[in-house]
Amino acid sequence: MFEQTFRNIDDVLWKEAGCATELDYTEQTSWMLFLKYLDDLEHERAQGAELVGKSCSFVIEKPYRWSAWAAPKTAAGEFDHDKALTGADLIAFVNDELFPYLQGFRERASDTDTLEYRIGEIFSEIRNKFASGYSLRDALELVDSLSFGSQAEKHELSHLYEAKIRNMGNAGRNGGEYYTPRPLIRAMIQVTMPMIGERIYDAAAGSCGFLCESYDYLRYGPQGPEGKSHPKLSTKDLHTLQTRTFYAKEKKSLPYVIGIMNMILHGIETPNIVHTNSLTENLADIQEKDRFDVILANPPFGGKERKEVQQNFPIKTGETAFLFLQHFIKYLKAGGRAAIVIKNTFLSNSDNASRALRQELLASCN
Repeated sequence: MFEQTFRNIDDVLWKEAGCATELDYTEQTSWMLFLKYLDDLEHERAQGAELVGKSCSFVIEKPYRWSAWAAPKTAAGEFDHDKALTGADLIAFVNDELFPYLQGFRERASDTDTLEYRIGEIFSEIRNKFASGYSLRDALELVDSLSFGSQAEKHELSHLYEAKIRNMGNAGRNGGEYYTPRPLIRAMIQVTMPMIGERIYDAAAGSCGFLCESYDYLRYGPQGPEGKSHPKLSTKDLHTLQTRTFYAKEKKSLPYVIGIMNMILHGIETPNIVHTNSLTENLADIQEKDRFDVILANPPFGGKERKEVQQNFPIKTGETAFLFLQHFIKYLKAGGRAAIVIKNTFLSNSDNASRALRQELLASCN
């Protein structure tokens, strides 16, 4: 239903000088999709509250809502061309008013574990790359034609968004580090067999593929959303999936934003994603309450961390993947399960760090 719309959005972005790669296309599509989704969600909640005679306050103030500036409508529900900004006026509003307002949520939020804080985090990490207000107007109208109303529509949008992430991963320029092939992820999930009530963790989340696929596994069963029969979950189970199951950390700005949008499209409305470098945490400070039942990850290989970061780990090494393995060992609960992609030379390397880490892994499995 929406595939041609996504192609048309890419065609608009292709004409923009500031959008040169698939990474740029995905980033710019993400912030527009997020604001459209947020507007639909807020209106849906307001309508639900009205039906039961309750009031509902919007997170976004009226001048900054998608329906006010991106897609204003007449009383008859038609697009209002008289109210819609375009050209230089649209670019000025987005750059000088909208983004600063949304960035301010990070300081105004009462808690980091809120939708308001995540809005501030997202828009503090990305910028509008449209230079032409006419191109931006075209893109906004295309995004506005996408609907998040039904589960089927959300499912199709999640597939299309996954395709964009896959294209980004195949495009080079570090895109591959954000994307793990989905058949591999599904195999790792089936081996670990997570269950509702367990906490699942990825400290190098990228585009959150492990958590999105884990949600599909728990919500719809091993066959996923396309399966012929889905498990019947209670309201309590559904609430647990939304709030107390999936946890992630991501260091880089672009995958952090994409990961949030990917989880939202898969049905997780307020993702527990923290924008941080997991390796800066001191492992000695981790307590039992911090540990997880299931860990799924594909940490980056070949990176190097500074000396002060290495001091957080008992086995000193600059290799990022080896530091992540120590992080995961410490964060896994006793009796928990982990499936982690590792370097193909890890089992044969003879350096001191590799030998010590292999011994640590064996000891943690006993």
